[in-house]
Amino acid sequence: MNNPVHKDTQSVWGGEEQSWMQGATQVPVVHSVSFGYRDMDEWMQVAKGNKPGHIYGRNTNPTVQAFEEKVRLLEGGQAATSAATGMGIISSALFGLLGSGDRVVSIKDTYGGTSKLFFEFLPRFQVNTTLCDTADHAAIETEIAKGCKLVYLETPTNPTIKILDLERLTAAAKKAGAIVIVDNTFATPINQNPLQLGADLVLHSATKFLGGHADALGGVICGNKDLVEKIYHFREINGATLHPMAAYLLLRGMKTLHLRVARQNRSALEIARFLFEHPAVGRVYYPGLETHDNYEIACKQMRGFGGMLSFELKENTLEAVKRLLPRLRFAHAAANLGAVETLVGMPATTSHVECTARERAAMGIPEGLVRYSTGIEDTRDLIADLTQALEGI
Repeated sequence: MNNPVHKDTQSVWGGEEQSWMQGATQVPVVHSVSFGYRDMDEWMQVAKGNKPGHIYGRNTNPTVQAFEEKVRLLEGGQAATSAATGMGIISSALFGLLGSGDRVVSIKDTYGGTSKLFFEFLPRFQVNTTLCDTADHAAIETEIAKGCKLVYLETPTNPTIKILDLERLTAAAKKAGAIVIVDNTFATPINQNPLQLGADLVLHSATKFLGGHADALGGVICGNKDLVEKIYHFREINGATLHPMAAYLLLRGMKTLHLRVARQNRSALEIARFLFEHPAVGRVYYPGLETHDNYEIACKQMRGFGGMLSFELKENTLEAVKRLLPRLRFAHAAANLGAVETLVGMPATTSHVECTARERAAMGIPEGLVRYSTGIEDTRDLIADLTQALEGI
C-alpha cells in the first residue's frame, strides 16, 4: 500500500500495514516480552539490527513499532522512537544527545518538567543551559550564535501559548551547527510540522492530543535517523519503554486525531474570542486572535491554531481562579490536556507543578493564569458554561 498523502488518511491507515496478522483489521496488542528464533544466525542478525525483527520487549515491540511509524508518517520524519511518557522521551533525547561541556540554548517558557531538566538535572552533568526570553527572537539568535550543541524549542508554549518563528530560529541553529528539537505537543502534526520548517527532531507527549482520551501515557520523537538511533539507544538502556497496551490505546486514539483537532481548533478560536470580550477577563492567550503578539508567525507556520488557550481574570489572583474552576460543569479540573473532554487548571497544579512559585514567576507565568484545554463538546455548551461560571466569581 502506498503511503497516504493526506493527514486525515494517515491518521487512520498510517503505519499499520506491517502489523496486520492473520487478517486482523486492527493492530494486535503483542504482550510477549521475548521473541523466539529457530535459526540462530537469523536471531543474531536481528539482535545486531541487520535484519528487521524483535528480540526483547524493553528494546522493541510490534505494537509499539506501529505507533511510532504512524507518528513518523504524520510528521514526515526519517525514523521514530518512543518512551513510556512525554518526559521519558524528552529526558531520553537530552541525555542521549548531550554530554559534559555541551551547551543548550532554550526558552524560559518550556513545560515545567522540561524546565526542571534545564534548571536542576543537566547542570549536574556539566551541561550548560541558557534560557532566553521567549518573546525576544533576536536574543535567542544571539545566544545560538555564541555556540551550542542543541537548541530546544516549544511552540505553542505551555501554558502561556507563546509562538516561536521556527524557520528563523532553525536557520540560526543550522548556521551554528546545532541540533534543533521542537516540542510539538500543543500544535499536533495536524496543525504544524516542525521538520518541514528546519527542525532536526520533533517530539510529543503522546498522552495529550495524539492519544486524545486521557487513558494512556506515552512519548514519541521522530526526525533525523542518526539522531533518533542515539535517543533510542539511551532509552533502551534506561528502560523507559512504552507498554504495548498503551501503544495500542494511542494508536486507537490517533485514528480520530484529524477529526478531534479540527473540532478543537474551531471551538478554541470561538471561545478565545468570547473570553476576549468578557468583562471579567483581563487577558487571553491564543495565537488565533489578531491581538496575539505573534499572530502573523502563527498564520505562517500553522494550519490551525490548536485547542489550547489560557486567560487571566481581571481579578488576577489565585483566589479568583479557585472560585472559578469548581463552577465549570463541562470541564475537568485536572492535570492533563488534549483530551476529548475539556480540562482546566492552574500552572501550580498542572504544567509547572514541579516548579516553585519563584521559578514560575521567573518564567513569566502568573499564579492566576487559567489553562483551558478545549474538548470536542458542542462549542455553544462550553461558552454557556464559561458564561455562568464567570458571572459567579
